[in-house]
Amino acid sequence: MTDPLHQELLALAQEAARRAGELLRDGRPADLAVAATKSSPIDVVTEMDIAAEKLITDLISERRPDDGFLGEEGASTEGTSGIRWVIDPLDGTVNYLYGLPTWSVSIAAEQDGETVVGVVAVPMRGETFHAVRGGGARATGAWEGEQELACRPAPPLDQALVSTGFNYVSEVRTHQAEVARRLIPLLRDIRRSGSAAVDLCDVAAGRLDGYYERGLNAWDLAAGDLIAREAGALTGGRPGERPARDLAIAATPGVFEPLQGLLEDFGAWHD
Repeated sequence: MTDPLHQELLALAQEAARRAGELLRDGRPADLAVAATKSSPIDVVTEMDIAAEKLITDLISERRPDDGFLGEEGASTEGTSGIRWVIDPLDGTVNYLYGLPTWSVSIAAEQDGETVVGVVAVPMRGETFHAVRGGGARATGAWEGEQELACRPAPPLDQALVSTGFNYVSEVRTHQAEVARRLIPLLRDIRRSGSAAVDLCDVAAGRLDGYYERGLNAWDLAAGDLIAREAGALTGGRPGERPARDLAIAATPGVFEPLQGLLEDFGAWHD
């Protein structure tokens, strides 16, 4: 049975992601500049990240004033409704800053601490991915209507295409590069898109066999993780754990366990 609350949350997340995506796509100034930095001088925030988050939180607050927020650019309120919105208004900021197309708007809704709705809009692809817990994952794009998502059948690990990302702190990324160096001879190849949310959705859509990354935050993961799981992928962190800042993995069944084992052996979760 479809939960009316979840459908309400989905519709609101879709509207907010669409409007924020249009703002980012159509409103990007030619002289876009860095507004601030975060973990290091190369971990940047632009004026557009901030504007997109404000658009999203203002819209949701107008419709659902009792909900809470956790946003990358500072939105943080507890709320009283049991619903919390986890927002990355611009996942892939460096791509966006340079005019590269792989960036996204990621919006998830949690109910009592569990993610129940996820939406990821990828405006430069003209695609939007969404999922409701227990209801599967779907996408709209250049094709007609909604497409139901399903991850790829599992290949042998040495034929798996896997994506990853790198931290903006130099010591961490140096270690990540060493893990990738050890891993790449054991795979078909490694990709690096620059947007965790897009990578998770590409696992869901069967465009990747797997994805892993260290150093992600809740807003990077929340929507994409649900979309990947609802498309049949397995997600987790270190063995027996959920995706977390230490390590996040999403992969088609059959690739997930051997990939997780290698990442554990290679110490992907620590310096």
